[in-house]
Amino acid sequence: MPIVQVSVWKGMTAENKKKTVEGITKVFEEIGVPKEAVEIVIYESPKENWATGGQLHSERLAHVKSL
Repeated sequence: MPIVQVSVWKGMTAENKKKTVEGITKVFEEIGVPKEAVEIVIYESPKENWATGGQLHSERLAHVKSL
């Protein structure tokens, strides 16, 4: 049974979470894994707890409102 862990920024909509888990499940189904066996956990983290290149995403992406 695969367990998939997905990390995203806090604020992902329920609709986008639904699309994400449906898409991930479909990939496993395509390789023969029954959808009932696919478990997915979504972890949300605020942008100020996530960094790339030594810069917090809350600062790096402050100008982008939709992320």
